[in-house]
Amino acid sequence: MSINWLVNKFEYSLFRHRLAVMVIFAITTLVLLWRATDIKLDAAFSKNIPLKHEYMQTYLKHAEDFGGANNILIAMCDANGDIFNAGFFDSFRRAHDDVIFTPGVERVLVKSLFSPSTRFIEVVEDGFAGGPVIPADFKADAQGLARVKENAEKAGVIGRMVSDDYSCAMITASLLEIDPETNLPIDTIAFAATLENDIRAKYQTEQLSVHIIGFAKMVGDVADGAKGVVLFFGIAILITTVMVFLFSGSMMLTILPIACSLIAVIWQMGLLTVLGFGIDPMSILVPFLVFAIGVSHGVQMINSTGKRVAGGMDAKTAAQTSFRKLLVPGGVALLSDTVGFLTLLIIEIGVIRELAITASLGVAVIILTNLILLPVLMSYVKFSDKYKQRVAAPNVKADKIWFALSAFATRKYATVILLATAALFAVGYIQSQQLKIGDLHEGAPALHEDSRYNLDTKLITERFAISVDFINVMVETIPSACTSHDIMDRIDQFQWLMENVPGVQSAVSLSSVSKVINAAYNEGNPKWRVLPRNTQSLVQASSRVETSTGLLNADCSVMPVMLFLEDHKAETIERVVAAVKQYGAELGDEHTTFALATGPAGVMAATNEAVSAAQQPMMWYVYSAVIVLCLLSFRSVRATAAVVIPLYVVSVLATALMTKLEIGLTVSTLPVIALGVGIGVDYGIYILSTMSQQLREGMPIRQAYFEALKERGSAVLFTGITLAIGVSTWVFSALKFQVDMGILLTFMFIVNMLGAIVVLPALASFFWRKNN
Repeated sequence: MSINWLVNKFEYSLFRHRLAVMVIFAITTLVLLWRATDIKLDAAFSKNIPLKHEYMQTYLKHAEDFGGANNILIAMCDANGDIFNAGFFDSFRRAHDDVIFTPGVERVLVKSLFSPSTRFIEVVEDGFAGGPVIPADFKADAQGLARVKENAEKAGVIGRMVSDDYSCAMITASLLEIDPETNLPIDTIAFAATLENDIRAKYQTEQLSVHIIGFAKMVGDVADGAKGVVLFFGIAILITTVMVFLFSGSMMLTILPIACSLIAVIWQMGLLTVLGFGIDPMSILVPFLVFAIGVSHGVQMINSTGKRVAGGMDAKTAAQTSFRKLLVPGGVALLSDTVGFLTLLIIEIGVIRELAITASLGVAVIILTNLILLPVLMSYVKFSDKYKQRVAAPNVKADKIWFALSAFATRKYATVILLATAALFAVGYIQSQQLKIGDLHEGAPALHEDSRYNLDTKLITERFAISVDFINVMVETIPSACTSHDIMDRIDQFQWLMENVPGVQSAVSLSSVSKVINAAYNEGNPKWRVLPRNTQSLVQASSRVETSTGLLNADCSVMPVMLFLEDHKAETIERVVAAVKQYGAELGDEHTTFALATGPAGVMAATNEAVSAAQQPMMWYVYSAVIVLCLLSFRSVRATAAVVIPLYVVSVLATALMTKLEIGLTVSTLPVIALGVGIGVDYGIYILSTMSQQLREGMPIRQAYFEALKERGSAVLFTGITLAIGVSTWVFSALKFQVDMGILLTFMFIVNMLGAIVVLPALASFFWRKNN
């Protein structure tokens, strides 16, 4: 039972029941369109972290005691540069209360000057005195404000809760994973909107500015920017429609592939809702890619059918013939795309896995809409005599172009092409080895540098000694370890070593705070800012620190060392993590472990390592899938190599381009490589499918390639250029990651097309020597 026999049987059944097929597709489309209207943006924090990574196991282990990494920082700044005035403190107090009662906030972990746990201790004649930084009888008069300022300095919160220049004060909060009122995951995007409407809009005035950073706020800003993707999607549809019309010269042949590609997007969105998925802001671009892939295959179908009609066939026979000719190569190309996207499932990060499901669903649907529905619809098209005459008329100019390009399949030109390709590959490979894993710029890489979020990040980083980019090293040891001088001293040594690592802005731990308290017990003498060797004195120094500070747990068996970083650049996190591992190994023992990691930067470290570990296996799986499917389709190692080699060269060059443009390999950019391979394979498969049969029959390689160009060349060139133009408009997006993806995809669309037109025939001229 051959593939051709199965294709013929399927074609016979399909076209015998054309009306039933269209009715089924129409009903399914209406149902899925109805379901697609329910799709929502979904951006849960847990989806963005590799939960099985060892760092995240530490994170989950201690989340109940020390909170998670999904934090929000709200800085409120006075325009005059001094927060100690009545108006500022009134607004700051109300904002603090509003944050506490914001749904989704872990109330006990909200920290600011107004938190009861923000306390100071001082030495007085009778011993110790202390209390909340803002006392219960606080009045915002000159005396009361001076007292708060003095207390804040005594509490050592300058640089953390109050900016170094006294111009801003900070509110920090941690988010819950599950909303206790609904028992559903926190709606991150809705929470970000609440911060914007109930905090910033409420309190920001000419006198007081509000600056908010954190994962939830960043995702909210990305989601706001993602709404603009709809506009770019519309522009892309318009551009593609115009280009398809110019290509086909027929309004009906323009409408059909566009409509079938849009149906594929509708099915994709509807199926995601049926399966219980939303769409992440980082995956918002996938529907356009599905549309683009659908148009690519649809153009091949209308091109093939139109030429056969012009050759004398009726519409139905032409559609049936095109279906038989294109089902296998088109199916193999789309299956390669689907399997390629599914390989992203090996990366144990929820957002990437959902992207894999979203993309693979969409591409799988194209097999139905553009390889089955489209030819059935084409069989009903009434082709005008004018159209038939135009297509049937010899196109001498086009044939001259195709014949000139067919020279790429001759040994003379092929040698030059392959040498040039090898040189490009070598340069690209060397450049690609410098690719960084993680973010390469300060602020949120998904947003432009001048976005409000990144400007807020810059202000907070400049004015405070802390930022949202902190990493907690969890010192796991024996119970009551804070009474052991040896353990506390090793923590202190570790903190000192880490403070001297480039990229670490500041650090705090129970040991460093205990030294300050010990000096306070000794009349504030700086010489006593050490860890007491006497157990009773050490207990005296450390017992003043409450668990609410986040510096120890209830039995003092876990004591975090909090490292505040200057930024979250890949090289900064990599350097800090390497230092933690080195110094932790030197200072740890069988009872004391310096475990990585919690905090936002700890999550980034785990994510970067997960992406790095998955990069090579993902590429192996993608190319293995493409190779296997090409082998099954062409039954030829030579044909498979001719398709795969140009793809691999383009992948390396794309990685080199990322390095050149300072685009790091992150959760949002890693899938682009797989997407590029999946989309690029289409060009080569369509051209080689036409060539291979003629080569098996002994046709000379140049003639076989010339015939393939006449049959498929115009469609391949058209789709490559059209799709590149569509994604190139993304450079005007409000989202930086969409700009980056637009650049990369434009490059991959064009260069993959050139690889199929130029490099593939050059390889073929060497692989099929007897046909020269």
